[in-house]
Amino acid sequence: MIGKPSEKELEAILETLPIEFSVLDKDDKVLAWNKHETRIFKRPEGTIGRNVRKCHPPKSLDKVEKIIEEMKAGKRDEASFWIDLPIGKNGEKNKVLIRYLALRDKNGEYLGCLEASQNITPIQEIKGEKRLLD
Repeated sequence: MIGKPSEKELEAILETLPIEFSVLDKDDKVLAWNKHETRIFKRPEGTIGRNVRKCHPPKSLDKVEKIIEEMKAGKRDEASFWIDLPIGKNGEKNKVLIRYLALRDKNGEYLGCLEASQNITPIQEIKGEKRLLD
């Protein structure tokens, strides 16, 4: 990152990004997440510091473990998938993109994992062009 925003500015940036994310450390412990009040995948605050294996449904746990192990071994930097989930008051199905991204230092050492999720249904509906200030 070029530049050094203040802690207050950095927090505002992370809460403003149009994605929700969770961060794991190199030992698979949950460090933090953003958009606590508006998350697609809600988590209790007591999840901070817990092993990620206690945060995923059993049917997907083996896949999450494989992704993380491949990241730690340097075999993978990203895993992306998408699912249809009922979101909002009406429970309509929306397409949710989920990405696991390895966090690495400048030397390529594994520092942890960023799990980013985004409702992409509105993006999929974009047609044509819309120019700045249109």
